[in-house]
Order: sequence, then structure tokens, then C-alpha cells
Amino acid sequence: MSRPVALITGPTSGLGAGFARRYAIDGYDLVLVARDAQRLEALAAELHDEAGANVEVLVADLAQASDRSKVADRLAAGVRVLVNNAGFGTSGEFWTADFAMLQSQLDVNVTSVMQLTHAALPPMLAAGEGTVINVASVAGLLPGRGSTYSASKAWVVAFSEGLSNALGDTGVGVHALCPGFVHTEFHERAGIDMANTPSFLWLEVDDVVRDTMADVARGKVVIVPGLQYKVLTTGGRMVPRNVVRAMTKVVGRGRDRT
Repeated sequence: MSRPVALITGPTSGLGAGFARRYAIDGYDLVLVARDAQRLEALAAELHDEAGANVEVLVADLAQASDRSKVADRLAAGVRVLVNNAGFGTSGEFWTADFAMLQSQLDVNVTSVMQLTHAALPPMLAAGEGTVINVASVAGLLPGRGSTYSASKAWVVAFSEGLSNALGDTGVGVHALCPGFVHTEFHERAGIDMANTPSFLWLEVDDVVRDTMADVARGKVVIVPGLQYKVLTTGGRMVPRNVVRAMTKVVGRGRDRT
């Protein structure tokens, strides 16, 4: 029997690598999409040796329209799972940030999620089965901290919820994963100082992936790993927005990130 295929963007580190390893262990072949060819090839070899997965590598920069189209063409050929994990944040303030960089952030965090999901759904619907996991963030559920990053992740949450409603009873599920702070390369790459972040707010990649897979199996649409973040996001829905903004200024310091 042919093995199901999972396509994962941004798999060379962090949550993307965690999902790649989990799906390989679960018996999936993989399509891995990222900019760094060397790291992609190393991960592909590792997953083939350790889990027996056949791994296809697609070198692509999802900020570029031509590269997004290349990945979309592969999705149109059919996969069982799409994990839209690629995304990035930046330090600094919105009004002083380079606009081209902000546009690239929007293209990766929002446009690629929309385009790749649009390409993946028709063959999934034709097969009557499929899963799309869109990696959003707690930042998309709570106001404050950054502006463009939080806004992009709020879009991902709303997009995923709307699609989930539309896809009821089709066998295809769409899920928004909203993690908090996770020990990955994300903040270092963004140039964001996290030294004073309380230790209880940090999550581990393997825990997030495990919790996500369990919630996907249960059909949960908006997935918030970690009890601490479940409490924060539930509380955020129960108190006025101005109070939540004040709280996020304290916890996230509310400045120095776009």
C-alpha cells in the first residue's frame, strides 16, 4: 500500500522539525519545504534513516510568488496532510521597520497559508480525507505585543475557523495551532530578547506536537497547547479588551517588535 504524504513548510528547526519527525514515525512520506537546501537535505536523510520515510525536498522562499506557486503545484498533485508552519516575527517598531521586510512577513505568514491551503484542498476533498494544520500563535488570540505579527496570526485563526465550518462532514479538517513561547530558534532569529520571560511560560516542541496531534484526532479546531496558555486565552475572552492589552504590556512588554 502507498504511504500517505505530509507536506510541511519550515521544517528545518523548531515546530516544523517536530512535526516532520512525528509524521515520519507515524508512517508518512514527506515533502519538506524551506529555503535552506543543506538543512533540508540533512533532515531528509535523517528521517529516511531513522523512520524509513521517503522524503521529497522542495527548496523555496515562501516570500516569493514564484516559489509559492511551485509549492502550490506540488500540493495540487495531492497530499494527505499540509502543515503550514513557516512564518517569522521581527524586532523593532512598526513605524521604523523596513516596509519590504514587513511585506515579506505578510507574504509568508498570511499569503502562503492562503495559497497553499487553496491548492491542497481540492485533492483532499476529492479523496474524502485530509488535514491542514495552520500554525498561528497565542499572539493571534490576545491583543498587544506586536502589531503585524499578531495581526497575521489572528488572520490565520479566523481563516482556519471559517474553513472548518465550510468543510463540515467532508472528511477534511482544518486546524489553527496557537502555541505560546516555545523553545525554538524563532525569537533568536527575530532578534527578540526573551531573557526576562518567566520560565513557566515556555513550552517544549515535542509536547506541543503531541498535544496538537491529540487535538487534531479529537477534531478540535483552535488548538492551544499548555495549561498556562489555556488559562490565559480563556481569561482573555472573559475580561474587557483594554484589560487584556494592559496585561500583555506587562507580560510581553508591548514594544520593540513589529
